[in-house]
Amino acid sequence: MRILLVEDQASLARQVAEKIQRSGYDVDQVETIEEALRALDSCAYSLALLDRRLPDGDGVALVSRIRKLQPATRILMLTALDAIDDRIEGLEAGADDYLTKPFNLDEMIARIRANLRKHGASLAPPVAIGAMSFDLERSEAFVKDRPLLLSRRELILLATLVRRANCVVSREALNAELYGFGEEVQDHALTSLVSRLRTRLAASDARVEIYSARALGYILREMKENEGDA
Repeated sequence: MRILLVEDQASLARQVAEKIQRSGYDVDQVETIEEALRALDSCAYSLALLDRRLPDGDGVALVSRIRKLQPATRILMLTALDAIDDRIEGLEAGADDYLTKPFNLDEMIARIRANLRKHGASLAPPVAIGAMSFDLERSEAFVKDRPLLLSRRELILLATLVRRANCVVSREALNAELYGFGEEVQDHALTSLVSRLRTRLAASDARVEIYSARALGYILREMKENEGDA
């Protein structure tokens, strides 16, 4: 799951981002409303943490834009404005929750998890392809009930392909999931990552294959019997 952090206080942003990453989430950090809108155009986010006082305006103005661009995104306001009227304003604008500065980082993570649980109240069953099953809610892969051990980016790549199994997933869409907004991506990074994941899937006898769709992208499909025996 990817989280968007909109916070211009550098020291606080660094602490929050590090805590989010240590808790198992991917995070993109921006400092302004304009940067946030560019990020929302580039990546899909499960949750957004928005500061109120930003260099180019009030973060509450972003709420309606997020609701229009990514309706399913949960929104948690981070604010030093502790007056009841300010809290009400954020919630009535469409935010799902708020934290008043200064806040405890463990409480922040608990709020994030609670809001994401609300978003996914009905858990989807694991996706079964070949001999592999992938739990998209927990980001866990298994082959014949054995855990498939993957690096963080290998896991993100596999999850993205599983969500659209048997369909072409463009290179642009995969890079958007794998790399954060503004992160520099080296040429052939995706190609190398796909190659490593193919090797791991083959070694585990997952009975699935990642096929190249020429210059378009990649497709995850169940391996046919004669393909595995060839």
